Amino acid sequence: MYFLPEDLDDYVVAHSEAEPELLQQLTRETYQKILQPIMLSGPYQGRVLSMISKLKHPKYILELGTFTGYATLCLAEGVQKDGEVHTIDVNEELVDFQRKYFDKSGYGHQIFQHLGNALEVIPQLDLMFDLVFIDADKPNYVNYFHAIIDKLNPGGIILSDNVLWHGKVVEPLDAKDTSTKAVLDYNTLLKNDPRIETVLLPIRDGLTVSRKL
Repeated sequence: MYFLPEDLDDYVVAHSEAEPELLQQLTRETYQKILQPIMLSGPYQGRVLSMISKLKHPKYILELGTFTGYATLCLAEGVQKDGEVHTIDVNEELVDFQRKYFDKSGYGHQIFQHLGNALEVIPQLDLMFDLVFIDADKPNYVNYFHAIIDKLNPGGIILSDNVLWHGKVVEPLDAKDTSTKAVLDYNTLLKNDPRIETVLLPIRDGLTVSRKL
């Protein structure tokens, strides 16, 4: 989803860091072989994720929703040399695809894949995280927040994707639209929870940056 005029958006992209070649390859193969390739973070948002990760320089990163591993690799660019990236997804068919690109990068040995329901996997991870990226099924966003908030170090960052939800957050709500309702509830939670401070950025389909106090 693009909220800027196309020419202005093109200018923004042209004056930001270029997409690494490996991620270009991953994008091409995703579009060739994988259903719903639009779920990719994409080059501009990928550079935003990379920059935030590099600024935070986390030791432990948690990602909810791996898809083909594009955002995973962007986040891994900022991880400490002895750090780890843990990424969770329910789609068993994508595990080998993800691993191929993880191992092509310089971060393969630091990326740990977890297959299953994130709400079941998270309690099994005996780690405190410095950076969390939430980009999974929208109806569970609130549940994911409650699952990870106590596993986030003070000063830790939660990045939440798709928080503008194609602009539906400012449209009249269809009672049957559970995903939009979930995003609205989640955005309200991030705004009001006293444990965090939050800024919502109108990047692509909306990216919220929340910092634990």
